[in-house]
Order: sequence, then C-alpha cells, then structure tokens
Amino acid sequence: MASLRDIKNRISSTKKTKQITKAMEMVSASKLNRAEQNAKSFNPYMDKIQEVVASIANGGGDVSHPMLNTRPVKKTGYLVITSDRGLAGAYNSSVLRKVYQKIQDTHSSKDEYTVIPMGRVGRDFFSKRDMPIEREITGVADQPAFADIKDVASEAVQLYTDGVIDELYIYYNHYVSAITQEVTETKLLPLTDISTEGKKLSSYEYEPDQDQILKSLLPQYAESLIFGALLDGKASEHAARMTAMKAATDNADDLIGDLTLSYNRARQASITQEITEIVGGAAALE
Repeated sequence: MASLRDIKNRISSTKKTKQITKAMEMVSASKLNRAEQNAKSFNPYMDKIQEVVASIANGGGDVSHPMLNTRPVKKTGYLVITSDRGLAGAYNSSVLRKVYQKIQDTHSSKDEYTVIPMGRVGRDFFSKRDMPIEREITGVADQPAFADIKDVASEAVQLYTDGVIDELYIYYNHYVSAITQEVTETKLLPLTDISTEGKKLSSYEYEPDQDQILKSLLPQYAESLIFGALLDGKASEHAARMTAMKAATDNADDLIGDLTLSYNRARQASITQEITEIVGGAAALE
C-alpha cells in the first residue's frame, strides 16, 4: 500500500490539475458563446448569396462556368479543418479518421489526390504519413475573420478553376450543440447543389450579363462556403474542448474522492497499529 505521504502528494497534484482543467473549461465556454454567435450571424449572408447565385445560374439563358460543370475526375482535393491544439476530445481524431479512410478507399496513388489542411493537428497528421499537401494554414484565430483564410480559400478555388484538381471536398465538424458535433463531408466544387427547389427567388437586374456576374460571384460564393465551414468548425472545437475539460474535471473530482478515502483508511490503519503497539508494549511491562 502506498504511504500516507505518497497519497497526500497525489491528492495535491490532482487538485492542481483540476484547477487547470476547470479554468480551461471556463475559457472554452466563453469562447464557445462568441464562436456560436459568429457562426449563426454568418448564416443570413450565406443564405442570401446562395439565393443570388441560384437565381442567376437558373435564371434562363445559356449559362456556362467551370465551377458549375462536372468533368472527369483525375485528381481530388481535400480541405480538412482541424485545430492547432489538442485537449479537445475526439474533435480532431474523428474528422481525420474519416478523411483518411475516404482517401484509402478511393485512391490507389498519391497522384490522384492532394490535401489542404487547416490547423496544425491536421498538418502534422498528413505530414507524418507522407501524404501530398498542396497548401497549409496554421495559427487561425479562435474567432477568425475572413481575411485570415482568404488566401488559402482563394487558392483552393483557383486550383479547381485552373484544372489542377477536378473536385474539392471539405471535411469539418458541424456544430449541433455544446455536447454534439458531427463530422461533415461536403462536396464544395463543382457547385452542383445550387438548387431553387422550394425557394422563392427574387428577380434581379444585372449588368453586363450572366456569365460575367457568375465569373465574379461564384469564386466568392465558394470561398464563403469555406469560411462558413471554418466558423462552424471553430464553434465545434470550443464545444469539444469545453466538454473534454469538464469530463477531466469530473474525473479529477472522482480521483480525489478515491484517494481521500484511501488516505483515511491508511491513516486509520496506521493509528490502529500504533495503538496496538502501545497496548502490546504496556502489557509486556506488566
């Protein structure tokens, strides 16, 4: 059995760990509130720009744009959103496991795909496995602005426009609630899901023509989809970290309780042994 000093030291160190995890839980909860608001406030913009794009693309006439057309797939791009830090439960591992399995099941050669990781954890994951990385971005703020990721978003869209890749998927954790995040796979390019079904579209007057408008608007729309996924992923990250730190704090409480019980039992056994020795010594002197 461990000595009283050893048990007491473990209780002390566990209490210190609990203070850290509790502080991290509170910080993540604070960040989550803002990240959730950022994600929600971006939705009206996304709904409107999708409506405008759908209205123009389906407004009649012979509309043609590379981002709207499906072509034979020779190379696929995967944009994967992870975090820069760990201690977030299964936030990173779940999305990385899904995209890695997708690549293994779909491709037989490294020439058939490329990866664009957002986040240090994803970058390290693909680097260690010697998987082709086209572009990477790390150090994204906890409350990102579009300017933070505009370059990588524009480059990802440009890779498709230039024919370097023939389709682009994005993987991220969709925020459902503070305790639930779902790994989401979305086919970003080509833009084949711009549907007008069930929607009342406004009528727009534009100049000069549909092709010119779409040439400017579609890349912006695709970049906005990436930014929206990032905001969603950030909210999921903070929620996952808050949940993980709460679980760690609860586990620390349980461990402190068990150690305290062990300490009291060991102390009681020590006192009982001392009493027994004293009584035995007194009896020997009689």
